[in-house]
Amino acid sequence: MAEELTLDLEELRHLHEIAKRPRILSLLTSEIRNLEKLSSETSSSARASQIPAPISTGTTVSPVIKYSPLASFSWDQDNDKVKIYVSLEGVDESKIESEFKPNSFDVKFHDIQGKNYRCAIVKLHKEIVPEKCKVLVKPKRVIITLVKASKVNWLDLHFKEDKLKPTMDKEKDPMAGIMDLMKNMYEDGDEEMKKTIAKAWTDARTGKTADPLSSYR
Repeated sequence: MAEELTLDLEELRHLHEIAKRPRILSLLTSEIRNLEKLSSETSSSARASQIPAPISTGTTVSPVIKYSPLASFSWDQDNDKVKIYVSLEGVDESKIESEFKPNSFDVKFHDIQGKNYRCAIVKLHKEIVPEKCKVLVKPKRVIITLVKASKVNWLDLHFKEDKLKPTMDKEKDPMAGIMDLMKNMYEDGDEEMKKTIAKAWTDARTGKTADPLSSYR
């Protein structure tokens, strides 16, 4: 079509050059302008059709999933395992995503009445056996079973340093470890323990009783 328009324009322009009567010149001029406009629109459409469509890379951006905090959970243990009881109703087992590692676990519950929940501990009190751990769905709760790597009693689900273990460094004052131990016992003890330790130190310093740590000096 573009080629035909070009030929028509050339012929009209040739006729316009040789025409003499005003009316004929006016008609030719008007037709030339119409054809020039049509030719311009046709060229624009042709160029647009030649622009390649954007290539899809196939990469999709996953939406960020938001998790609501769990209202409550409890736990207990025996020699071999720790069980965590999560109070959740309407859990679809196919929409649970779980990951167990020697020192941590992460269990995600998706699409529960329009919400997502998550139960995770980044550093457990003791090591577990990941391949033996499991998640069991009940009508009104979920049970997460952690299999212990060693048969020891857990004081907590979360890892905590043993503050009652004195650190003995030969290069330091030999009293340092015992002093740290007494300090930790005071900080972690109840009111009765704090009163007892404070009284012992006060009596030792005022000479009322023998220094309880004198044998270490």
